Amino acid sequence: MTDTLTLKITSPVSCLCDFTYNFYWQHKGSELEPNTPIPDQSGSDHTYQDLVEHLISGGDVHITGNPGSRLASSLGVDLKYFGGSGKAIETGSIIIDGDTGTRMGISMVSGRIYVSGTVSEPMGNVVEVVSDMKGYRCFKSITDILHNGMEDDEFYNTKNIINEGEIPYLRLADGVLRDTIGARNNRNANIEIEGDVALSTGILMRNGIISIEGNAGMNTGTLLSGGTVMVKGNVGEFAAANMRAGNLIFTGKTLGYMCANMHGGAVFIKSDVKVIPPIKKCQPTSNDLKMLMDILETNRLDAMMYRKYAIC
Repeated sequence: MTDTLTLKITSPVSCLCDFTYNFYWQHKGSELEPNTPIPDQSGSDHTYQDLVEHLISGGDVHITGNPGSRLASSLGVDLKYFGGSGKAIETGSIIIDGDTGTRMGISMVSGRIYVSGTVSEPMGNVVEVVSDMKGYRCFKSITDILHNGMEDDEFYNTKNIINEGEIPYLRLADGVLRDTIGARNNRNANIEIEGDVALSTGILMRNGIISIEGNAGMNTGTLLSGGTVMVKGNVGEFAAANMRAGNLIFTGKTLGYMCANMHGGAVFIKSDVKVIPPIKKCQPTSNDLKMLMDILETNRLDAMMYRKYAIC
C-alpha cells in the first residue's frame, strides 16, 4: 500500500509540491523557504520540502482544499540546482480534493495529478487521461507520454491523438491553454497543437519538433536546448530568451525583446526585428532553407523570405 501524506488547507496556497520551490535560485529564499511550514494548514505542520521529498520517495500526497497556482511545478525533475542529475525520476501521485489554480504541472515530467474539482487555465505540461480513480480527473505529463508512451492510458478528450513509434506523433486539439509544452523533452518526436499556447513553449527541450497552429505567449523558446519550435502565428515578449540551441520559427509578429541573453540556436522570422547583441541578422545557409522548407511544408522561394537571427 502506498504511503500517503495528508494535508488540509483552509485557503489557497501556491507552489505546493513544487520541485523548484518557486524557482528558488532566483529569489534565494525571499519568497519561499523549503523548510518552512506551509501556511493555512489545519491539523499538521508540514513544510514545502516535506511534500516534495515524500513524492520523491514514491509516496502520494493527498491535499484537501484548493491549492493556488503552480501546483506540481517540475514534478519528477531531479534538479541539478539541488544536487540532482537533471533527469526525470519516478514520483508518487498528487490527489486534490478541491479545485486547483493556474499553471498546474508546469514543466512536469513524471507522476500523476488527480483532481476532484476544476482546474484553472492555463495548465502546465499536462494532458487529461481517463481516470482510474472514481470521482477524480487524472492528468499526466506530456513529456512523460513522449518518453514512455501512453502505456494503458487513453486520452479523456478523443480529439487528442498519439501515434507511437520510433518517432512519436502527438496532436493536442482539446482547446486547453497550456504553458511549458514539451518541457525537457529529449526524444525525437512531433507535437502539434491546435490553437494558442501560453508561456515558455519548448523550455529546456533538447529534441523534437513542436508545431503550433495559433499564437504563442511570452518566453516562447526560452532555454530551448535543441529541436525546433514553430509557431504559425505571433509570439509574445522575450521569445528565445536564454536560448541555447535549436530553432525557433514563427510566421507572424513578435511583441519585442527577442533573443535576450541568447547563447545559441537560431530564430527565423520574415520581418526585420531589433535584437540584443551579440545576436544579429545572419545569412541563412542551404541547410537552413531545407529545414524551413521541410518544417513549414513550403517552397524554396517562401523559405528565402525568412530572416535568420543568431550569433554569426
